[in-house]
Amino acid sequence: MAVMYIGVDIGGTKTAVVLGNETGQICSKVRFDTEGKAETLQAILDSIRKLVNDKVKAIGVSCGGPLDGKNGIILSPPNLPGWDDVEIVRLLQDHFSMPVYLKNDADAGALAEWYFGNAKNCKNAVFLTCGTGFGAGLILDGRLYSGTSGAAGEIGHVRLYEKGHTGYGKEGASEGYCSGGGIAQYRKGTAKELAERAYAGEKEALEIYREVGENLGKSVAILVDILNPEVVVIGSIYTRAEELLKKSLLGKLREEALERNFGDVRIMPSKLGESIGDIAALCAAMDGYKNEMEKR
Repeated sequence: MAVMYIGVDIGGTKTAVVLGNETGQICSKVRFDTEGKAETLQAILDSIRKLVNDKVKAIGVSCGGPLDGKNGIILSPPNLPGWDDVEIVRLLQDHFSMPVYLKNDADAGALAEWYFGNAKNCKNAVFLTCGTGFGAGLILDGRLYSGTSGAAGEIGHVRLYEKGHTGYGKEGASEGYCSGGGIAQYRKGTAKELAERAYAGEKEALEIYREVGENLGKSVAILVDILNPEVVVIGSIYTRAEELLKKSLLGKLREEALERNFGDVRIMPSKLGESIGDIAALCAAMDGYKNEMEKR
């Protein structure tokens, strides 16, 4: 009998609930706006009821941090105003009587690329979210590494400059330069608008994307020198605008990283592209369930 999982991807503007199998195939999907906390949680419950069947073994929730993954609590993410200490795991377990696993979106994305994408068969890999926010999911020695309290990989909070753009509540932090929110602080348009203008050859937009690539390179160099991964997979903005970012990213990475570590690593866009959020939420369920079964 095929094993199925439910994935819940909670984003700042949209939420998706998916039904999929252990090969990463999405069989059904419900998508809706992320509105107030109560309305969104009710929509999640209603959507799971529509999709769940007797083959489903677990539910996975992927959400931007900060989270308390071990206790299953969403802890006031900046992109989810009013979501303070939401016991999402307990809520779903009470309604559906099955295991529920909560992962931040970077960790869930790392699992998705490790199981099905450009980090497959790698023992040491990093996945970078590069969308509204900027964070890292870490696969180390063949397992997801989340840290003592599940807060490992918060590269977006690392300061690149003393003053400048603000990201993750901190002036000069890398999220203020390597995310969609950071790019918007150039006050020249959204990341998407600037990319379109850059692809059309506009000098100002090309220069901004060159700077973004350099700051990505600085951030990646920190991870590469500390972790010495085989691959760094970058999602969202990099996946859509690799041509605009790759040259300056690699140039700064070569300049900043140890030569041997630079030689060891490959920098790649997400293989899963726009589907990564759905597959990541599914992988949060699958990885949690498999690890639990191994312990028994």
